[in-house]
Amino acid sequence: MAELESGVFVRELERRDGAVLEIRQLSSGDVGCVVWDAAIVLAKFMERRESAEPGLFTGKAAVELGSGTGIVGIMAATLGADVTVTDLEDLQDLMIMNIKRNSALITGSCQAKVLKWGEDVSGFSSSPDYILIADCIYYEESLQPLLKTLRDLASGETCILCCYEERTTAAENGF
Repeated sequence: MAELESGVFVRELERRDGAVLEIRQLSSGDVGCVVWDAAIVLAKFMERRESAEPGLFTGKAAVELGSGTGIVGIMAATLGADVTVTDLEDLQDLMIMNIKRNSALITGSCQAKVLKWGEDVSGFSSSPDYILIADCIYYEESLQPLLKTLRDLASGETCILCCYEERTTAAENGF
């Protein structure tokens, strides 16, 4: 992982075909500024599923919630999905930079939008084929707004793919 410019580092993710996603991350900021392991796992899971079922994501609408760097949504877009990566306003530049840096690999489409969980989702396509969530379950107080957003976006036909690392605090372990 090399530092590109002050505070910006790149994380590479090699695809099965040898192409490499280059994802910029920031050395300082909130949790959305870096690529987390759960995002890598979900991205590789989708790639493996697409390999087993070609066309699984092609032309499908997908929304990634809490995208941070956008790696999961960008992977879905390289598999042919039409993706909207979402996060708070302060992460839009990072997501847009990563979409642009990987545009040569995108066979679907990818755009970044602001979405604060629990708020209005009328600006998003109703009932996307996929909702993608990677390592977004950090704070207990964000769980109810996340669930509201899921209810507002999803239909009975929506496939929700969620991957996260279970974490416990020292207080929960009695330390």
